[in-house]
Amino acid sequence: MALLTAAAGQSFDEELAGERWDDVRAGLVNLSKRRAVAGFSPSETATFIFSLKKPLFEALNRAYASDPARLSEEIWLASTVLDKLGLLTVDAFQQGREQLILRQQQELLDLSTPVIKLWDAIVAVPLIGTLDSERTQVVMESLLEAIVDNEATIAIIDITGVPTVDTLVAQHLLKTVAAARLMGAECIISGIRPQIAQTIVHLGVDLGEMITKSTLADALRIALAKCDLMVTKSDRRVASRD
Repeated sequence: MALLTAAAGQSFDEELAGERWDDVRAGLVNLSKRRAVAGFSPSETATFIFSLKKPLFEALNRAYASDPARLSEEIWLASTVLDKLGLLTVDAFQQGREQLILRQQQELLDLSTPVIKLWDAIVAVPLIGTLDSERTQVVMESLLEAIVDNEATIAIIDITGVPTVDTLVAQHLLKTVAAARLMGAECIISGIRPQIAQTIVHLGVDLGEMITKSTLADALRIALAKCDLMVTKSDRRVASRD
């Protein structure tokens, strides 16, 4: 802003691409992005720039009071420059808001696809919401990393929170299961509700040899059995079959 103040009494450059405006442009871009994060609106950010017109015009009036023609020219140029700077703040604000939204979407995506260690060599991924291509990639990457980190041999994918399963969702699940198998882990799909089962049959989706269960508890029981473990009803503890 110091450049604008110092420009009073000088000829304004209508183009803002020159080096003399580098600091101004950089400052406005940073200001706009900070205001986007802080929750300000684009109009509020642009108004901040337009509010500089009054003090700048007063400075020009003092500098060119004796030359009305020059004063009119300088005021017009100053007004044009500030208008362009205002538009620059709007563009930068929108870019900052888009970056914020993308970052929040990624954070929500990461939070919505946690991988939980249920027991030694057993991990689970509870899915909630729509399963699209982008999210499937995140699920696959998270699951494969968890399989390696926990040396898991059983991976449970729970779709209780998935509202609908269509052909595309089923294909995504099959891809995730195939990737886990390549890592040496067997997958169990839990949360198969009656409506989802009917939909899968109606669509003719072949789940192959994939193990499916209606609840996460049933899937965990199968996973424990595959690890030669069992749940004893007397004290509700997991014990080795040996």
